[in-house]
Parts: sequence; C-alpha cells; structure tokens
Amino acid sequence: MAAQTILFDFTLDKDKTADAQQRQEVAKILRNELEHVFPQLELAYSMESEENGYFSVLHENKDTIITCRIFQHGLLTLNVEYYLPDGKEPIISFDTIRTLELILRQKLDSDRSKYLPPIKRGGYIDIYMTSSDERIIEYDIDTLVYETRSPFQKIQIMHSKTLGNMLILDELQNIAESDLIYTETLMGRGIENYEGKEICILGGGDGALLYELLKENPKHVVMLEIDELVMQACNKHLNSICGDVLEKRKTDQYEIIVGDCVEYMKKFIAEGRKFDYVFGDLTDIPISGAPIGECWDFIRTIFEHSFKVLKPDGKYLTHGNGTSCIESLELFEEQLGLLKPKVKFTTTKAFVPSFMEEWLFYQVTFA
Repeated sequence: MAAQTILFDFTLDKDKTADAQQRQEVAKILRNELEHVFPQLELAYSMESEENGYFSVLHENKDTIITCRIFQHGLLTLNVEYYLPDGKEPIISFDTIRTLELILRQKLDSDRSKYLPPIKRGGYIDIYMTSSDERIIEYDIDTLVYETRSPFQKIQIMHSKTLGNMLILDELQNIAESDLIYTETLMGRGIENYEGKEICILGGGDGALLYELLKENPKHVVMLEIDELVMQACNKHLNSICGDVLEKRKTDQYEIIVGDCVEYMKKFIAEGRKFDYVFGDLTDIPISGAPIGECWDFIRTIFEHSFKVLKPDGKYLTHGNGTSCIESLELFEEQLGLLKPKVKFTTTKAFVPSFMEEWLFYQVTFA
C-alpha cells in the first residue's frame, strides 16, 4: 500500500500565461480534459497571483487530489495523487497517463511535455534510493528479506528482481549479489598479486572482499568490522557473494575482529605490526563543499593510522565515490596530498550494477 503520485509538466508559450485572464483560459482547457478521466471532478480551491500565477486544487470524491500550477513564465505543472491499497488496481493506467499527456499537449499547444509514472510513497518497501550525486533511483525491489537495527545503523536486506539480494545500510545501497565488479575493481584483480601477502581489511562486513581475497592465496587476512549484525545478515542472506567466510571468526587463513578498526590499528601500531595491503572498505567520500565535519575527520583518522601499519612497499586500496561527484573526489585527493610521508595514487573505474553508476577506486602508495 502506498500513495501514488503522478507528475505532469507542460511548457507553453509564455504569452499564453502572462496575465490572469489567459491563465484562467488555460485552466479551463485543463479541467475539461481532466473531466474525461475523472468525471466527478470538483474544484476545491483556486488562487490567482500576479507574482506566482494560478494555483488550484481539484478532487474526485475527495479520494483523488489534483493540484495544478500555471506559472506566468509559461510552465504548467499537474500532480495527481491517490491512495492505492494492496491488491487493488491503479485508478489510472499507464496508457491513460500517456494518452492524457498527449491530449493535453495538443490542446494546450505545448512546446514540450513530460510525465512520470506513479511515484510510490509511504509503502512498506522503499524502492527509492539516491545515487552518489543525489539523483533519485527507483529499484525493482519486490521483497524486504530482513530488517533490524544495530547499535550503529539500520540494516536491511532487500530483493531486487534484476540485482538479487541487496545490503542497505541507513537507507543507502551498499552491495548486491550482482556486484562482483565492485569487489574485483577494489582489489585490482588481475593486477595485484596477493599470494603470500599479509592483508588488513577495514570494514568489509558484507564479507565479499574477504571471500574474494582468500581465493588469491594470501598469507593471512585480518578484517576489522564493528557491526556483528551486518555480518550475521550477510552470512544468511548474501552468501552468494561472501561464501562461508562469515561462519567463523578465526581460521589459519584469516581472522575477523569485531570492534572499532581505529582502536585495533592503534594496537597494531604499538605492536609494530605491518601489512602488505590495507583496504579501506568503510565510509564513502562525503558530498560536501569543504573537507570539514565528522565524516572527513574520520577519513583523515583512517589515513593517519592506515599508513602507519603499511609496509614501505605496501598499498592502500579504497573506494571513492561516483565519478560524477567531481568536487568531493578532488577534496579527497587534496587530503591525500597533505599526508606525511608523501603518497601517490592511481585510480580505476567501474560501473557498479546496484549503484547504477560508475564509481572511482583508489590505489595509494608511499611516494
């Protein structure tokens, strides 16, 4: 069950909406055509303003609410909203939406028009998330597989018809069964040689990185993950990407330590423990205009400690963000440039299916 919101917009010659009388004529045409679809349509409220144009609210049986705005600049927007219970058919079909748009475009002599299929709001399953640069993405999610809240975050496993099961943390998509390319690009499969190497993973609670790294025959991998419930959820519902590595916390090949990675890196520094590779599989680069705030402080802390546990010829590998987030990626690279001793970096790109966008990955070494 959810509220269905259908959006239309039309661009008219601004001379047709320049004054109140002209806008009233446009509103009359609009209502006449709407009544073919909603025969019991009634006007509930209307308002006219020289500065803001025309606004009206119409309804059919007080169930379907239609709002209309006619701006003096030649833009007309139309929103149709109603509540759709589970198991019920939509009151207006896709074909009817398309036909209504075409008729209104012709009747209004519109230069351009656009409609959006129903936006589903307030449903039990949230099918909308955002890209890294905050564009709306609609997923074909059909099932909420698992949901809980840990001391650190909200954890959900949702099933997508095309992407498989998806791990969602605090309403943000993290990884799906379709996303092997993410893990392989992060680890530089086919480029990096992990055989006989000592590796530290910061985060990585979905287990996918650990699972793939173990196939490369490393000497030992230690994974530092703070959220036990994330690992339990992924072990049960995402084992196609993590195998059985989350079944145990310690084997001859790897150890999973549940705790704050910063505190454990401090311990490694005190012990003089060093790694050939450190993976930062943690927080995404923040979308901000300046490198300030809690997330940026955390990133700097991770940098500071990661390079202290890295061997002189070691490598720090991490994900960045979507390639469209140019400003934030530049801020991230500026922070790398401030590190002492100096570091250098390369980047790789990959289109990640469940992110529905291209992402940037970093490979950082001492200069």
